[in-house]
Formats: sequence, C-alpha cells, structure tokens
Amino acid sequence: MPVPARRLPSWAWVTGLTVGAIAVVTTLAVQADQGTRPVASATGRPAPTASASASASAGPRPAPSPKKTAAVPDGSGAGRRIVYSLGQHRVWLVDASDATSRTFTVWPGTVSPATGSYTVSLRKDATTGSDGVAIEHIMYFAATSGVNIAFSNAVNGASPPPASGSRTGGIRMPKADGTALWAFGSTGTKVTVVD
Repeated sequence: MPVPARRLPSWAWVTGLTVGAIAVVTTLAVQADQGTRPVASATGRPAPTASASASASAGPRPAPSPKKTAAVPDGSGAGRRIVYSLGQHRVWLVDASDATSRTFTVWPGTVSPATGSYTVSLRKDATTGSDGVAIEHIMYFAATSGVNIAFSNAVNGASPPPASGSRTGGIRMPKADGTALWAFGSTGTKVTVVD
C-alpha cells in the first residue's frame, strides 16, 4: 500500500522564500558597501539655473565655470583649506596634499570679508537668512563691520539678490556645492580669502 506524500504547509514556503530573499539582499548590500565610491569632481560646473517661478526674482548669476578646472590662486596657503576668491566669486576645497577636490562659483552678499586667513568658527544646520530666505549648511568664518560672514545655500537652491540697501554677509552657493562644503569643512577648518 503506497504512502501518500506529505505537503509542506504554506507558512513554511513563505518563511523559506522570505529567508532566501533576505539573504540575497544582505549579500548585495555587502557587495555594494565594498565597491568603489564616487569622488567629488574637481572640474568646474556651470551655475545652476532657477526654476521658472524663481527666475523672475533671481538676480545676476555667476558666469559659467570654465571647462577646465580653475587653478587655486597663488598665495592661498598650503594644506587642507577652503579658498574663497573675492574677484572670481569662486570657492576651492583643497585637501591636505594641496589637490583641489572641488571648485564652484558662488553668489556673494553685499559685505565681503577682508583678504586673509580665517577658520570656521561656527556651523549651523539651518536658519533663516537676513534676507528672509530659508538657508542651510551655514559655516561662519569672519565678521566685518558687525556683519557675520558665512557660506550657505538656500534650501530651495535659488539665490535671489540681496534686498536693496541691506548689508548681508552670506556667500551663497548651489545646493549640491553647499552640501559638499558642509561635508568638507568642520569647526576649525582653515578658510583663506584672496582677491
């Protein structure tokens, strides 16, 4: 007399498939974590464009970045630092080996810092700028005539012109560059301001 085959209950199949799927996802996650990581490009990028709704209020934009990397200005020091050029409206993130890891154009406020060497003195995740714009990645490094000078980016990525007659020390940048600067500079990071 033949013995009837026993069937596995459905919960056993579901459990087996779930365990298998978790094992596959875990394996892929470990492989991805051990893979190569993207590196910030040292090449310049054109300034971002605002959306149609923001472009009506947007002020002058910095000139597009040149195709080749803009060289770090002479006399900007050595070692790991942030270099800000008043004349070029450009920032360089320079690593400890004096190689540029990223460079980008910025929109300065109406008050500029004096040329010289500074350090990042305070970092704030987010606040409202003196122009009423929601900003993030704020890195203070100087004060001029009672106006705090800081790097930041608008939360929405736009950079409207400063209000007429107001004194602002915010050096605004595109959102992606603000995120990169925030990751690069901590409290105490050297900032060199050149002409």
